[in-house]
Amino acid sequence: MDQTKVKDLIEEALSLNESLYLVDLVISENNKIQVTVDGDNGVPLSECIRISRSVDGNFDREVEDFSLEVSTPDISHPLKLKRQYVKNINRILKVKTDTDKLEGTLVEADEDKIVLKWKVREPKPIGKGKVTVEKTATIEYKDIKEAKVKIVF
Repeated sequence: MDQTKVKDLIEEALSLNESLYLVDLVISENNKIQVTVDGDNGVPLSECIRISRSVDGNFDREVEDFSLEVSTPDISHPLKLKRQYVKNINRILKVKTDTDKLEGTLVEADEDKIVLKWKVREPKPIGKGKVTVEKTATIEYKDIKEAKVKIVF
């Protein structure tokens, strides 16, 4: 299976809806094609079907036997693209770097970095008791080892 041709067909199908973008493309040795797409405002099932038909219609199953799966990212999978971070502003993220594990609300995502905010209880500087303090962390994308959206019920 020609990965370049498959990717070109997917990009062509995605170009019809500019809010959609390719997150991942995996083609296994036995020609199982797994396409993961996301969108700035989510991805309706009809779009997954449309993308699948667009790719499937351009291959002859008599020549190449393959299976095709078009899906959206699972909530348990880490964020991969900067565009996914922008989509998840105001959601709680769990972020791992080489030195830290942070959890906070994503308040900003630009071309180079993200900004997380969270509240913590710390001892008062003078006297007994604790006080709530707001913390902020700015993390460059290159330092992020893994970032996942936290599911809150």
